[in-house]
Amino acid sequence: MPSLSPYRSDLDYAYAPGMFPAMECLLHRPDLARRVLLHTKAAGTEGAQRLTELAERLHVRVEEADRALARISGKENCFAAAVFAKFDDALAQDKPHVVLHHPSDCGNVGTILRTALGFGVEDVALIRPCVDVFDPRVVRASMGSLFQLRIHTYDTFEAYEAEHAGRALYPFMLDGSRSLPDVLAGDVASRWTLVFGNEGSGLPPEFAAKGQPVRIPSNERIDSLNLSIAAAIGIYGFTQR
Repeated sequence: MPSLSPYRSDLDYAYAPGMFPAMECLLHRPDLARRVLLHTKAAGTEGAQRLTELAERLHVRVEEADRALARISGKENCFAAAVFAKFDDALAQDKPHVVLHHPSDCGNVGTILRTALGFGVEDVALIRPCVDVFDPRVVRASMGSLFQLRIHTYDTFEAYEAEHAGRALYPFMLDGSRSLPDVLAGDVASRWTLVFGNEGSGLPPEFAAKGQPVRIPSNERIDSLNLSIAAAIGIYGFTQR
């Protein structure tokens, strides 16, 4: 592999910055791991020792790379990272899905990935234009959860629909919607898809005609919920009913 540069979307590899995300990469996608980078300040720590031992068992190269870590993370306190090949998964047809339509914030997407995994939803789709799911900010915000998920990015929502026809769609929006408790009190299809819109604009109006629109009831003291919070409430509700 050539010398490491700051992350770009056109690279065929990406970075998992942080001790825990790097470990998750080696544990769950070992075939994709290309290198492990360690900071000299991490020498002798328990985390660095565990990461090094695992990398050696997997025959993954380990090297000290203080400057590369600073370039990759943009921070001075990043003490480890895994370099991994990007992947593109097919979503399971018989499992629940979460679809993120035009998400624009790396932190939100990473948090949603972690939440989805925590509640047992392992299939996530993103609809362009959207953040790059392999941006190190997404990987770090997910705490490496994306390595245990099936993730696919589609050019349009119609492309997602064509590939996964017959699923029960639940777009989260205000127009034409029923409250989340009312929806969950009724019949919910086993093959469901929760759809969440952009942080600022939400879902386009045409989604009101797709499946059963859902709203999360709240008082009038706020105008909306943060995307990652709304997704967490929706995912929890559907997985726990």
